[in-house]
Amino acid sequence: MLDPRWHTFLTLCETMNYTRAAEKLCLTQPAVTHHIQYLESHYHCKLFRYEGKVLSLTEAGRKLRDYTRSMAYNSAKVEEAMAAPVPLSLRVGASRTIGEFAVAPLAERFLRAHPEASFSLQVDNTQVLLQDLEAGRLDFALVEGFFDRSRYDATLWREEEFFGVCAPGHRLAGRTVPLAELAGERLLLREPGSGTRAIFEEALHRHNHTLRGFSTVTISDFSLLKALAADGLGVSFLYAPAAARELADGTLARFDLADVPLHGAFYFVCLKDNLFARTWRDWLP
Repeated sequence: MLDPRWHTFLTLCETMNYTRAAEKLCLTQPAVTHHIQYLESHYHCKLFRYEGKVLSLTEAGRKLRDYTRSMAYNSAKVEEAMAAPVPLSLRVGASRTIGEFAVAPLAERFLRAHPEASFSLQVDNTQVLLQDLEAGRLDFALVEGFFDRSRYDATLWREEEFFGVCAPGHRLAGRTVPLAELAGERLLLREPGSGTRAIFEEALHRHNHTLRGFSTVTISDFSLLKALAADGLGVSFLYAPAAARELADGTLARFDLADVPLHGAFYFVCLKDNLFARTWRDWLP
């Protein structure tokens, strides 16, 4: 079981407020202060500092936070594993493209192999999943897009094509066009924090462009986004699995950008020093 002082530290990292941390832990504020002072004395460094009235982590505090998150996760999983005969439990996060178009075969394989297991799948954008992973609410996540790999144990799962989609009769359909030809087009994009949007924005940045130069519509639902593109109300950019059915039945057409290589990857991500990472990673083909 994780030492209560490290639990206090993680709670303060989450709330960044001594009063709220004390309320959440059902402790007095002096007790929270004492726990933090103990850790600062133990590690011979300051973990928090005030900038004006705003509490922030020091560099040492950020390092300890990352280590302690892994400690807390491993401690909870060891307790769970030793509480026999508790059935296997797996909490998976999947970014929206993966959750809607790629993860089903994996979930089926796991459930067939472990019929008594407790299994949950959370589908959300990459940013939200990483926050829940850090909070210990997920065992691992399958994500797309960009993230700080130095903060996690990340393994490439699979690479995927990424390209533009539009109505079959659209002027871009079936073509490879320069980025300048997108001018005047309405872009149908996923919400900020999604891996799909991040891939496209990063490609623009490589060519000194931003979304401010385009007319954009933000839609978090893939079905609506593809329906609008199919009706000629805009163009979008998707991973191949997200558009496979519509491309096959002719509802959507593909186009590519010349001199703007678009590609993406799906990653298995868990906390660093996760004692169970190898077990979970073996779940992937």
